[in-house]
Amino acid sequence: MSCQKTDPEPKGLVCPNCGCRHFYVVYTRPRAEKIVRRKECRYCGRRITTTETAMGCRK
Repeated sequence: MSCQKTDPEPKGLVCPNCGCRHFYVVYTRPRAEKIVRRKECRYCGRRITTTETAMGCRK
């Protein structure tokens, strides 16, 4: 029995325009308990906004 999980789709951010997985971070802004990042595709230049939530212990 194997402990490896196989996902049919790769994880991570993919450009919806060209399918590239390489991005530059244009800017990062903290917002109420979240981090908003504006990213730009290295290949086609399309910009994408991502929202990240901090994982950790909450009291």
